[in-house]
Amino acid sequence: MIELIGVSKTYQRGPEKIQALRGVTLAIAAGEFVAVTGKSGCGKSTLLHIMGALEPPSAGQALLGGRDLSRLREPELTHFRRDRVGVVFQSFNLLPLLTLEENVALPRVLQGVAYPQAREEARRWLAEVDLSARGSHRPHQVSGGEMQRAAIARALINEPPVILADEPTGNLDSATAAQILELLSRLHRELHKTVVLVSHAPEAGQYASRLVRLRDGAIIE
Repeated sequence: MIELIGVSKTYQRGPEKIQALRGVTLAIAAGEFVAVTGKSGCGKSTLLHIMGALEPPSAGQALLGGRDLSRLREPELTHFRRDRVGVVFQSFNLLPLLTLEENVALPRVLQGVAYPQAREEARRWLAEVDLSARGSHRPHQVSGGEMQRAAIARALINEPPVILADEPTGNLDSATAAQILELLSRLHRELHKTVVLVSHAPEAGQYASRLVRLRDGAIIE
């Protein structure tokens, strides 16, 4: 499903070059739940962004379903991000003026689905993440854990085969973080999604079927 071959990523910060990834080779099979862990700054989020075609590698290849992501151009790249990958961010990225229901429905509206249908699908996904009673609330009216569950529902509404979760528990207390990790695990088991979770929290590996550790931009095991 996901294959990285000799992937490196270098950022230019003024006169300084920062190498975030160093020749990473990694294969993730369809239906796997992989947790990528490591200290802050080790390259976890960069790795995830390359998998989701949010940024290109400086060297090497990133493939999803056999397609070389570096060969995609707009609007094909936009369609790929929208239809093939669901991304869950640490900061939730919910639109503050929209209700949770409207936030979850938005990806379907952007696909051209009529809003009444998108709204019904959003309600189904909110129920899937135990938020049926919160659909009419705006983000500032709910807890951090509820915002993250809404963000997961939004990532799933287009039914992408791959879910990429970038530090989804980073802004949550330990009890709420455990609930989010259990939710991702349940969705993986029941919906057979490929899930890649990056986290600095070592307990994240307890929920995954495989653990990958990064250090200084390279896989150490």
